[in-house]
Amino acid sequence: MAKRDFYEILGIAKGADESEIKKAYRKMAMKYHPDKNPGDKASEEKFKEAAEAYDVLSNSQKKSQYDRFGHAASGAGGGGGGFGGMNMDDIFSQFGDIFGGGGGGFGGGGQGRRVNRGTNLRVKVKLTLEEIATGVEKKIKVNKYVGCTTCSGSGAAGGSAFSTCSTCRGSGQVTKVMNTILGQMQTASTCPSCGGEGQTIKDKCKSCYGDGVVRAEDVITINIPAGVAEGMQLSMSGKGNAAARGGIPGDLLILIEETEHPILRRDGNNLFADQYISVTDAALGTHIEVPTIEGKAKIKIEPGTQPGKVLRLRGKGLPTVNSYEKGDLLVNINVWIPQKLSKEETKILEKLNESENFKPNPSGKEKSFFDRMKEYFHD
Repeated sequence: MAKRDFYEILGIAKGADESEIKKAYRKMAMKYHPDKNPGDKASEEKFKEAAEAYDVLSNSQKKSQYDRFGHAASGAGGGGGGFGGMNMDDIFSQFGDIFGGGGGGFGGGGQGRRVNRGTNLRVKVKLTLEEIATGVEKKIKVNKYVGCTTCSGSGAAGGSAFSTCSTCRGSGQVTKVMNTILGQMQTASTCPSCGGEGQTIKDKCKSCYGDGVVRAEDVITINIPAGVAEGMQLSMSGKGNAAARGGIPGDLLILIEETEHPILRRDGNNLFADQYISVTDAALGTHIEVPTIEGKAKIKIEPGTQPGKVLRLRGKGLPTVNSYEKGDLLVNINVWIPQKLSKEETKILEKLNESENFKPNPSGKEKSFFDRMKEYFHD
């Protein structure tokens, strides 16, 4: 695939001077920086493309060869190998020239010109167990700082230009030299006139007063994965408050809250439910339906089932986040003892009570509730 013209990439004329080239590249670097466009491969390619264009056009020898031979030029600057082959480390090393400071990161590793970053936002999202079981898409309204549409986030009124800060001369820092008993000491601090940006606005936007951001309501779509839990925090990069004058937006932090289920209780990825059966069903055995997160499930009650019997339905619990594993559903069987009996029912029970089969016989064969719990959790 043929490479695009370097001047076209930066959006400048072929006769652009050094300051115009630098200004154009700074604009492109701010727009397509990976921190500002996380996971966006197209923006990353444009970021690299702009860096390669600047690397050539900012170097007088490379620029001269490119103007004469175009992309066919090789050995630009005496280094050989053409104009390509830049990696991210090479690109970030340019930032000392563009943003000030020592390079190595966005805005020169925290030195020189300051690159604004928006603050993070925190929201709470309530989920039902059903939503947690399957994952869910939520749309939420958030009142936050967004880019000013009047000035496109620049902070400057229409047609107004930026000028180099007269205090720091565009470096974003002011240096002070003090005489001490140990000799002269030099300190650098953020420029108080431009706030570390290296430039000032001649005519500020009337909508945002030069900040480049305004308060507005924004609708954000959140995709919550299955298996999240109470207190878990998710993060959406770049969905927080917009930054002043086209900087990097903050993140949106989502705190998960669970609403109580009317029947099911959660313990990790396992679910618990209480199920009542009659005395006769416990004695004779039956089939019953029990609630699950997906609806109803039919289970068999064996004859002679004792109160406190715990039945396990494997895989009927909640999923693990980003995994195919699922917890279990534990059904605790309770036997309902009738509180009111008719005369006929009383006579029947009194007669049954005379049978040895209806007399308590704790032979030790039936496991206690605690033994059953130990058996489950060590299974």
